[in-house]
Amino acid sequence: MDFGLVLQTDPPASQVVSLMKRAERNGFRYGWTFDSAVLWQEPFVIYSQILANTQKLHVGPMVTNPGTRTWEVTASTFATLNDMYGNRTVCGIGRGDSAMRVAGRAPNTLARLGEAIDVIRDLAEGREALVDGNPIRIPWIREGKLPVWMAAYGPKALALAGQKADGFILQLADLYLTEWMVKSVREAAVAAGRDPDTIAICVAAPAYVGEDLAHARDQCRWFGGMVGNHVADLVSRYGEHSSMVPEELTEYIKSRHGYDYSHHGRAGNPSTDFVPDEIVDRFCLLGPVEAHIEKLRALRDLGVDQFALYNMHDAREATIDAYGSDIIPMFS
Repeated sequence: MDFGLVLQTDPPASQVVSLMKRAERNGFRYGWTFDSAVLWQEPFVIYSQILANTQKLHVGPMVTNPGTRTWEVTASTFATLNDMYGNRTVCGIGRGDSAMRVAGRAPNTLARLGEAIDVIRDLAEGREALVDGNPIRIPWIREGKLPVWMAAYGPKALALAGQKADGFILQLADLYLTEWMVKSVREAAVAAGRDPDTIAICVAAPAYVGEDLAHARDQCRWFGGMVGNHVADLVSRYGEHSSMVPEELTEYIKSRHGYDYSHHGRAGNPSTDFVPDEIVDRFCLLGPVEAHIEKLRALRDLGVDQFALYNMHDAREATIDAYGSDIIPMFS
């Protein structure tokens, strides 16, 4: 199992770079960041510094979207980083939540997302693609490689990930939901004539190592609110009691009342007081080292190839170091 570190690009950027360097020293193989231009600093500028200050770390957004940048710009940016640092980027992409909503736009449609996945990958790897009906190829790309991993929750999005993506990103670590969603992606891959084993499975969730479970929960409760935004979309699309969306995913948002993106992804987010302890425990990895190892083994048994650790809390360095010394070696 691989391990990734997920950060927001809060200033100063030097601290983001420093934490990614620390992660690589501790055995992490991937460095991910949020991508929301209004809320945080521009990640692709910071990726250049992360890549320059690491040797093997692969970097990318968790996640970008097809609406805030034109597709040829996204592809060229990834290709430039790959040309400079040797094919060490990965494009995590989704419909767009905070990046789109903060700017007053709705998330992208799945049809647009599916088209973007193909176009961005083709352009970044040097192939011709149609952009707004016009054939385009980036002529300077040589031996470019860009895996495109898609974030998804709902049944139609999971099917799209299985049909088109090189990897599937699931932003929660609940074992029941992981099993259900991984199965859905793989079934869609088979139906599309693809080998399901070629699709990387990445589970991303907060992790907090320590004995004070109450404190760890409070530091990670924000995550239930972030996931709740996507769940609310599913409920509005499929209905509260739809057989297409598991009740385990929808029940807890009944007490959700609005959401303030100025606190998005941050410990102490006041918009997430509706998230119960049970959901925090199910969605996150909390407690002593042994509890993390037990849950990670269960995730690995479900086919998860990478655990990406959201590290937005008050023990960032300690968590990275604990994973490096006590947890990652158990999965190498």
